[in-house]
Amino acid sequence: MFTDGPMIYKTYLKTEHSDENIEFWLACEAYKKITSQRKRTYVARRLFTNYIQSQAPKEINIDSPVKKAIIRNMQEPTESCFDEAQRIVYMHMERDSYPRFLESKFYQQLKHRLQTGSNISSVR
Repeated sequence: MFTDGPMIYKTYLKTEHSDENIEFWLACEAYKKITSQRKRTYVARRLFTNYIQSQAPKEINIDSPVKKAIIRNMQEPTESCFDEAQRIVYMHMERDSYPRFLESKFYQQLKHRLQTGSNISSVR
């Protein structure tokens, strides 16, 4: 529908105080493109500190076996070490917050503005 979709969805998630999921998902997409092992290690540690470890500032909801697998992979992070966590986060969004987003007043107003050609920046 629009190229700014992820950012619009993220704005909605902020209203629910659950934007950590889309932030983590997008960060994982960027992480997979890293070719330097040194940079991959640095970014993997930041992802772990911000989203994975217990009491992380933006801790995502993943199960213990996935968290333990990531901890094991932190010594030598690979391109795919966050794939399972990313899959779980995507599933949470797909089943929970995204359907709410589509039903939200926020999205309905946006859709109406797009259909009528109104200014999108005034959506709140």
